[in-house]
Amino acid sequence: MLYGSVANHNVTLHMETSSRPEFCLHSWGANSYGQLGQGHVEDLSEPRLSDTTALQNMAIRALIGGGGHSVVITENGEVFVCGQNHRGQLGLGHNVDISTLQLCRSLTQRVTTVACGWDFTLLLSDCGRVLACGSNAFGQLGVGQTVTHCADLLVVESLKEPVLSVAAGLRHSLAVTVSGCIYQWGSGLFNHAKRALSPRPVPSHLSSTVPSLVPGLDHKTSRMVTAGSAHCVCLTGDGDLFLWGSNKHGQLTTAQPFLSSPTLVKRSLLGGEKVIRVWSGWTHIVAQTESGRVFTWGRGDYGQLGRQASTSQNPELQPTAPSAGNQEACLPAEVNVLRGATQIACGSEHNQAIVGGCLLSWGWNEHGMCGDGSQSNVFQPQLVSGLTPLLIGCGAGHSMAVCTATTDSRQNSAVTLPQ
Repeated sequence: MLYGSVANHNVTLHMETSSRPEFCLHSWGANSYGQLGQGHVEDLSEPRLSDTTALQNMAIRALIGGGGHSVVITENGEVFVCGQNHRGQLGLGHNVDISTLQLCRSLTQRVTTVACGWDFTLLLSDCGRVLACGSNAFGQLGVGQTVTHCADLLVVESLKEPVLSVAAGLRHSLAVTVSGCIYQWGSGLFNHAKRALSPRPVPSHLSSTVPSLVPGLDHKTSRMVTAGSAHCVCLTGDGDLFLWGSNKHGQLTTAQPFLSSPTLVKRSLLGGEKVIRVWSGWTHIVAQTESGRVFTWGRGDYGQLGRQASTSQNPELQPTAPSAGNQEACLPAEVNVLRGATQIACGSEHNQAIVGGCLLSWGWNEHGMCGDGSQSNVFQPQLVSGLTPLLIGCGAGHSMAVCTATTDSRQNSAVTLPQ
């Protein structure tokens, strides 16, 4: 999710080829590798039109970002990519960075969902198969240890049943199958687990280089996963949230420094309501409940919680777990201005949301990814002016949005929204 993995609820937006397009792709923030699709590698602190030449006459389904790369999924299941490609994370068969969107021509299956990790990519096809490319230094591709990185798309063969949801953390991966089981692979959490659990052994799902069944959810039907840099999130069909992994910044709502297996988040912490959607940054979590309320928790010193948080959340002051005095600040709290948000996306430490047809952004802003023309962190959701957003996505340090072209009176005619 990490990195802008966002449920876009089948919003379909059509890119037009006329001189006055109905919909435009904007991007801003970090751009060291061309991940903004602008044709250059300069950071942008305000939204600018991306080069969408390759997307002419395409309908866009989703925008996803990774550490330094971006992915656009079209409604017909094609994938367009740009940005950092040193580990082959663009799936183009080579390792050259690309500064404008380019079609991933090697795909022979329609893609419905993509999850971007730091330097790898997971793609989910419409038949439930998981494809992977990029770095495999930590086993995060799920294909074993013989491959260190790959610029071609590899099938994660050991996932024997169709997959519903995939997630990519910094160096680990997750998948939910149609039967509701969760599988995890990649050793990105291993060192965290070893320190916290010693002398007890580290469970296999925290160090496997192929998909390993995550224990502890035998009587639950999982439906969605997302991931932080070193934690995991599961949403069940009955609206419960389960968390595991590192708790360095209080993101697991517990005093324990590490949780090796999924642990329930009490509904009382979320207004007593079911959760319907969840997103994750590197070290913070955002959840929306059935009434539309939005709760945030975890690390907040860059403003990524969108609300007041204790200054004692500085990681240097709590190397293992949140202090007892700071426990309240690490627990979920509602961000009132986000109530009723129709879309939310999380980068590593910044966020975007669409609320009432307006684009809001907050959090880490060193590279201008909050879109306000500055590099100052944003501690409460603020309006990104000049855009009418319809679809959003985040990478680790960059932002993307498909917006209406306000000069066109037909601006809403090509939008397909869920009922």
